[in-house]
Amino acid sequence: MLTSGGDCQALNATMRGVAKGLYQLFEEVEIYGFLDGYKGLMYGNYKKMKESDFSGILSRGGTILGTSRQPFKLMRQPTEDGLDKVKAMKETYKKLKLDCLVVLGGNGSQKTANLLREEGLNVIGLPKTIDNDIWGTDHTFGFSSAVDIATRAIDEIHTTAASHHRIFVVEIMGHKVGWITLYAGIAGGADVILIPEIPYDINIVIKSLKKLRKKGKTFSVIAVAEGAISQELASLPKKERKLRLSQSQYPSVSHEIADQIQRAMGAEVRVAVPGHVQRGGAPSASDRILASRVGAKAAELISQESYGRLVVQLGEEVTSIPMEASAGKLKSISPNDNHITQARILGISFGDIR
Repeated sequence: MLTSGGDCQALNATMRGVAKGLYQLFEEVEIYGFLDGYKGLMYGNYKKMKESDFSGILSRGGTILGTSRQPFKLMRQPTEDGLDKVKAMKETYKKLKLDCLVVLGGNGSQKTANLLREEGLNVIGLPKTIDNDIWGTDHTFGFSSAVDIATRAIDEIHTTAASHHRIFVVEIMGHKVGWITLYAGIAGGADVILIPEIPYDINIVIKSLKKLRKKGKTFSVIAVAEGAISQELASLPKKERKLRLSQSQYPSVSHEIADQIQRAMGAEVRVAVPGHVQRGGAPSASDRILASRVGAKAAELISQESYGRLVVQLGEEVTSIPMEASAGKLKSISPNDNHITQARILGISFGDIR
């Protein structure tokens, strides 16, 4: 097993689920944990796990194996010391005479897992990411916990915003998709939710806030995804957009939005950034359940020698799909998603409709 990419709250819970399932289904089983993700597989850094290693970790955040980021686009390029990454990983797999490699990771990690499958290795993918953006599964483990933390951050901001009659911009994690921001924004009662999938017009955002002020509301909370983008920027070619972003005087889009609102309304505007807190700490009860079920399903697939599968949640069922069906695809939010439609009915603005 290995955990790759950014950490999240339910990695240990999922590994525990895999291990407990394997110990139940097989009379004898050897489990190796690769240290620091694919790097451990490349350099042969691993430890032979004991059953006791998986005890007491259901509620423990982070990953007991450590993790690292190994960009998929660089996977075919040698390391600085000349190591052929793919060849090295295959050699480690064969040296240990592994029956299967279990990869807990997000989009990039699963693309690499699928590459190893194409190279002839037996692989099972487990969808980890707080962003909930892996195609083919309703939910990823880590998402529920991140939403809970982001929601609590918005909750705490409400009281100080109300006390000082301020507008607060809360920046939520999510560069490419806005699932955490959408869920936490609705759960936290945000007045405005800005996500990457729906480019915003700052004038419409300001108009929405002014409308609330006229109705007597003395404070507002705006939930903004890291990757939120204005309609103006979204209309530019990709290269020009990247150039404009690199030249911005603001540390993030949230600070730019706050400055624009403050200048237009003359109101006090503050920015709050929960940051990496969103993927730290203990997993939520919901994530522990999902992680345990995902782990059990992985163990079942291994017992059936059904490899090359990504474990997914579809409705109430935890099942699996071919890895190649998901690899390289991003699950983004449709502007017509029910969550968006119903949030609009509640009066939440997404900065796109006057």
